[in-house]
Amino acid sequence: MLSKRNWALILVSAAALTLGGCGTEVKRIDVGEVKDLSGNWNDTDSRLVSEEMIRDSLSGGWITRHEQKSKKTPAVIVQSVRNLSHEHINTRTFISDLERAFVNSGRVDVVASKEEREDIRNERVDQDTNATEESRKAAGKEAGADYSLQGTINTIIDASGKEQIKFYQIDLTLISIVDNRKVWTGQKKLKKDVTGATFR
Repeated sequence: MLSKRNWALILVSAAALTLGGCGTEVKRIDVGEVKDLSGNWNDTDSRLVSEEMIRDSLSGGWITRHEQKSKKTPAVIVQSVRNLSHEHINTRTFISDLERAFVNSGRVDVVASKEEREDIRNERVDQDTNATEESRKAAGKEAGADYSLQGTINTIIDASGKEQIKFYQIDLTLISIVDNRKVWTGQKKLKKDVTGATFR
């Protein structure tokens, strides 16, 4: 008959084997691969929506009118995208995708955000003290934005049992900083049918 000590050793060994067999498995996948796990907003939604909406904005007449009037490339700042949805959405990632789509188009200049400008201004102050005269960058030569891009992400959720319909509506507006005119408005809608998940 096994002693209490032997039983304890057997139980500890069994527990170790059980925990060892439940280790986390990680598999790398291509960043362009589409994987919808939860049905929530994800990196694919962010990338595809930003590319499509910026493409739509550049096909509008505002950019041609600006170029004809000012004889220069318009400068845009992507200021804010408010998350008004039911779920947590990293809007900073979406803003970065919008900026990248604008830059890659070659049609507009993109102005740094408020936080980025503060970092650059601090660098100029540091250069005033520490950089050589010929390499120093003077203050007061920043490129001002002509237009501000702002937007919202909204959702409507319809659920019954283990099925849920998620409707996303993304609205973007491009506003002239000179006179507050809305020169372009865009809207993108997504709908996802999620089944079998445990909803909160």
